[in-house]
Amino acid sequence: MTVYKHHRVLFEALKYAVKHGMLTRNVAEAVDAPRAEHKEMTIIGVDGVNSLLEAAKQTPYYPLFYTAIYTGLRRSELLGLRWQYVDLDMATLSVVETLHQRKGGEYFTRQPKSKKGRRSVAMSPALSIMLRTHKEEQEAFCEQVGTQLQPTDLVFSHADGRPIRPGSVTRAFKELSRAVVLNGLRFHDLRHTHATLMLQQGIHPKIVSERLGHSSIGITLDTYSHVLPGLQEAAAKRFEEGLANGTVNVENGVFSKKD
Repeated sequence: MTVYKHHRVLFEALKYAVKHGMLTRNVAEAVDAPRAEHKEMTIIGVDGVNSLLEAAKQTPYYPLFYTAIYTGLRRSELLGLRWQYVDLDMATLSVVETLHQRKGGEYFTRQPKSKKGRRSVAMSPALSIMLRTHKEEQEAFCEQVGTQLQPTDLVFSHADGRPIRPGSVTRAFKELSRAVVLNGLRFHDLRHTHATLMLQQGIHPKIVSERLGHSSIGITLDTYSHVLPGLQEAAAKRFEEGLANGTVNVENGVFSKKD
């Protein structure tokens, strides 16, 4: 993966130089780019999700892990989420910025890499209730120390409002997954789990793609192609059952439901 990234950076740098007349040719075009290695994803089922969340209640990361499972947001998107981007009444949250940490320890935020990455995500009633409780707890703490929770405050932070180190989230999740005998499960796998469970429940891939912030539905289909064979079989079976039960009418090439 490192070689692949280095090739992409060099390719784009030389491409920029050619565009602005500093070079006449992008020599990186003559090099076969190494293939990007994709890490194997681990998906957990409903029982695994419930076990994980039950154990997470004993950690300060419960609201973050819960939101990750219910939205499929990336770690950086969760850590960059502010209360001004969460509408608890309308049950939506908006991904506007992401939070990162440099090697020296400095935190910085930036916008999502693509336009599709900047998106609105609908929340389930259960998630809305959980986040409302989480916000009330933050407000109560602020009142105790003589301050007020501000719209610009981070949704997931330390008690004093400081950002949470991305590495701390990863380590805490690793310990949690081991505790519930889900060894090898990565935090990013919660995103994969969210997408897979939605697809298995019959949610249209385009909706899943929009929730994940993929630049195209093709990325979603390629990433979760392992789920599609089963969905294809289920769709074919439902189609056959519809014809057999007389619930589908076909006349002159037009499909309609029978009364």
